[in-house]
Amino acid sequence: MSTLERSFGILEYLAAYPEGMSLANIAQDLALPRSASHRLLTELVRCGYVRQLRDHGDYALTTKLAALGLSFLSGSGIVDIAQPLIDQLAETSGELVRMAIVDGDRLTFVAKAQGARGGLRYDPDMGTDVRLSCSSGGHAWLMTLSDERALEIVSRQGFGDPKSYGPNAPTTIKALTSILAEDRARGFSIIDEQYAPGMTAMAAPIQRRNEPAIGVITVAGPAVRLTEARMLALGPQLLAAASELAVASTASPLFARGSSTRAARAEAVAG
Repeated sequence: MSTLERSFGILEYLAAYPEGMSLANIAQDLALPRSASHRLLTELVRCGYVRQLRDHGDYALTTKLAALGLSFLSGSGIVDIAQPLIDQLAETSGELVRMAIVDGDRLTFVAKAQGARGGLRYDPDMGTDVRLSCSSGGHAWLMTLSDERALEIVSRQGFGDPKSYGPNAPTTIKALTSILAEDRARGFSIIDEQYAPGMTAMAAPIQRRNEPAIGVITVAGPAVRLTEARMLALGPQLLAAASELAVASTASPLFARGSSTRAARAEAVAG
């Protein structure tokens, strides 16, 4: 593993521990020599991406990475384009609405709006890659692909373990392809305790006509409130929001770049 890969591994690891983590734990959890971990952390501190909370204390991320991400998203125009539509769907549904963009073989959440005003609220971390095999967003994207391509991407990322996600998370190719077939027939995905216990969600692909999907829009909430009947009733509003986002996305240089790249890949494979 290269020094660069190890450095990124530390950054990704620390992103899960905003309160910081000790050198010993970092080295142990990442299976790195303590001396190498210390050298990498010292360099990351020097570059401003990591800070040491006190002398000989825990290491934590600074806001530099977050600032870079926000600057990138601001320049891409994604948030400005999507936020009003996401806000509207959140208000209509009364649940958490998020948008993720396709980035290579990954989906990453970049915008959200919380529609729940009280009671149970579901609000997982932003800026994380989507677990494709057991999430509504993952299914909404995968359903736009052939089964072969979808399974290729999922096999690369791996299936979500029900012990770490929801008790109904699919763990076999047969189970996943069956779910995707139902989603294609419906036009949007629905999950029930696949991503997290007690949680349900739905999602639709953001896709311009005759082009690959460029992202997904999701609605998620507690199963006691966001029932299957409720999700089916929200289907038309979800699909309408996805359609509007697909049209509006032409104004974003990032979406335009991603769409052209994916189209070129598709042509290369077809040829």
